[in-house]
Amino acid sequence: MPTLSADWVLLDDGFAPNARITIEGGHITVIGTGQAAEHIEGALLPGLPNLHSHAFQRSFAGRTEYAGGGGDFWSWRDAMYAAAGAIEPDTLAPIAAYLGMHCLLGGYTSLVEFHYLQNGRDGTPYAHRPAMAEAIIEGAQQAGIGLTMLFGIYQTGNFGGAPLEGGQIRFRTSPDEALAMLDQCQHQAGPDLRFGLAPHSLRAVPPESLAAAAAGLAAMDPTAPIHIHAAEQRAENAACESTLGTTPVNWLLHNAPLDQRWCLIHSTHTTIEERAGMTARGAIAGLCPSTEGNLGDGIFGLPDFTAAGGRFGIGTDSHICLDAFADLRLLEYSQRLRLEKRNVLAGTNGHTGRILWQSAAAGGAQAAGRPIGAIRPGCRADFVAIGPTPETAHMTPDFWLDAAIFARDRAPVQHVMSAGTWVVRHGHHVRQDAITAAYRRALAKMQP
Repeated sequence: MPTLSADWVLLDDGFAPNARITIEGGHITVIGTGQAAEHIEGALLPGLPNLHSHAFQRSFAGRTEYAGGGGDFWSWRDAMYAAAGAIEPDTLAPIAAYLGMHCLLGGYTSLVEFHYLQNGRDGTPYAHRPAMAEAIIEGAQQAGIGLTMLFGIYQTGNFGGAPLEGGQIRFRTSPDEALAMLDQCQHQAGPDLRFGLAPHSLRAVPPESLAAAAAGLAAMDPTAPIHIHAAEQRAENAACESTLGTTPVNWLLHNAPLDQRWCLIHSTHTTIEERAGMTARGAIAGLCPSTEGNLGDGIFGLPDFTAAGGRFGIGTDSHICLDAFADLRLLEYSQRLRLEKRNVLAGTNGHTGRILWQSAAAGGAQAAGRPIGAIRPGCRADFVAIGPTPETAHMTPDFWLDAAIFARDRAPVQHVMSAGTWVVRHGHHVRQDAITAAYRRALAKMQP
């Protein structure tokens, strides 16, 4: 069995010095002490799960930041539809590989793909129905990143059953179609993939379809994850209230079988009572700091949520930023600016960096439905190695992690292991040149 050790390893109860890890079949079997033949100078962190990804959206990152590029979420959405219209399976795979590579370079070791770009350009399903999903899986495997694949359901253009139009027709998928694709891919996949459903939102999935999807998935796999966009925009809340009589999160709390399998993506515009309901049901808040900041969504009420025992994870969503450390910094800073306080999520005790990292790792693992997000026996051997800054070199590794998030002058990731295999060494992905070249060719092919 391969073993490795490190100067410091972040375990559940804190950093352990000179820890030794035994790995078998890509998973941790034993944690002990003493140096192994392979020793990492620095600190090993559990890899962070990225709980919300729309892989195709990486292809237009940075292309809407100009006057006329859209002043709100809804104009940005039009640009997203246009980008989606140019993608086919042969270009989606290299996009997904490039995305996975840069997530690994940024400290993420697993992705949860919220996949709804499923049809051909005219809205007709592909002859091989899960062609686009399999392109995502192929790209993740090329990059060497873990994957939870959520098959999207998308049936209406807005609340009240408005028909799909324009760019939305490529997303059209019923609960039966999504479950059939899930079943088909599940039988083809290896053991390191996880599958679930992603009803896009209450505006895109009518109540009866959401009920059918949840029941169908429970019959296939009662532990499989279910993710849904909810309460990202004030306009969404208002439209939901006018149609369903209440806000999206409140409707879900009273009408859907919410439990620990569910992840409510964004949940930005929620009340204290709604957040308490999420906590009571064990549902995860799926926060996407860089995308929510880029779109001007708003700020989730995180301190009262976590103080009551609520769990959260982070995702990169539209992939405007693929850096876990930067997203955690933005998450904390947004709360500091809102409350005019420091170290908001540290509570009354502890280092903010470690609390952020471990909280997002645990919540992300739950949302992914996989044994990840911690360094303990039985978990996947996903590690991120960092070192100290010059200012913290003489201090404990808790200060190294604080500095990696809040006081960095360069990318802090040195090495990354995914399922027992090194995929990033000395800040460079092992397939970086080939993946980058294929991504550039894909973008060139997509140009009109």
